[in-house]
Amino acid sequence: MDAMLDPTVLQTLWFALIAFFFLGYFVLEGFDFGVQMNVATFWRRGVQTRGTVLKTIGPVWDGNEVWLITGGALLFAAFPEWYATLFSGFYLALLLLLLVLIVRVCAFKWRDKVDSDRWKNSWDVVHVIGGFAPALLWGVAFGNIVSGVSIDENHWVTTSLLGLLNPFALLAGVVFVLLFWLHGTHYLALKVQGRLREDANRLAGILMWPTIVSGAAFLLWFQFSHSNTWLTLIPVAVAAVALLAAVPLNRKRREGLAFGATSTAIAAAAITLFGGLFPYVMPASNDPANSLTVANASSTEHTLTVMLVALGVLMPIVIAYTVWTYRVFRHRVADEDSPAPGAELLEKAKKGYREAFEQG
Repeated sequence: MDAMLDPTVLQTLWFALIAFFFLGYFVLEGFDFGVQMNVATFWRRGVQTRGTVLKTIGPVWDGNEVWLITGGALLFAAFPEWYATLFSGFYLALLLLLLVLIVRVCAFKWRDKVDSDRWKNSWDVVHVIGGFAPALLWGVAFGNIVSGVSIDENHWVTTSLLGLLNPFALLAGVVFVLLFWLHGTHYLALKVQGRLREDANRLAGILMWPTIVSGAAFLLWFQFSHSNTWLTLIPVAVAAVALLAAVPLNRKRREGLAFGATSTAIAAAAITLFGGLFPYVMPASNDPANSLTVANASSTEHTLTVMLVALGVLMPIVIAYTVWTYRVFRHRVADEDSPAPGAELLEKAKKGYREAFEQG
């Protein structure tokens, strides 16, 4: 217990816990973003097909967002200096991200409230934006966090908005978009049936190689230019193997394993970024002395200890609820070309009743 209460151990543990929550958020919300991107992919198939696409994440998307809310709250409480510097320095980008996420909630809640194609088309546009924009913004934000920004002695970010749009951060944005799009497409193939299922599998095959190439370029660039340890080569290798394994799995239509492969790749990429960032939380590109670390950005030892006890009680509940939710809603969703489960039996029963009625 004394070792656990050591400030250095507590700070490191809390850094790992925040990384865990963002890892969970990217794995779970990542396929939500990807499914929403596919609203654009299947736009010409009509309102009904787009509705089917969105039904695959209907029961789970809001639960997935809890990981972001929890991670953000823990970041604020455990590392207030990190939170303050991050949100003040990336204010416009994070404000835009927040607005997109808010309007995205409206799209989920209001799309089917009015039986009008025009109404649903409008909200489907919002869904497409709600898929692409957060993925891009998260990528650019994390690209700048791990590569470093200009920070003054008061821990204010002095990098301009245009400075945040540097090649490394933009590549990170592209990788986040492609990886989440591929991840969501595998999830869609896992959750639908009929022609839509085959179309999703074909699209996943198309997205695979640009995702692998851009992802490899980004992670290797990070490893050789910005990572603080060579140990992150291990999760880089895991991410590469997972994405490459998804190629034959997709061809063999092993949809569950293919989805597991992209989940593993996202988790490994998150471990690479957070692992290579440690012990910094926001490195200063202009002067290393101005960098924020787990030591100078954390709360007091007492605060971290009390939070750890509370999290030890609540986190198993959150994880158990998440597992239960996915188990309950594990069945496939029928598209417009596929009968709903039990529909054939229902039609036979109706036919039997009609014949019995006609025969008197």
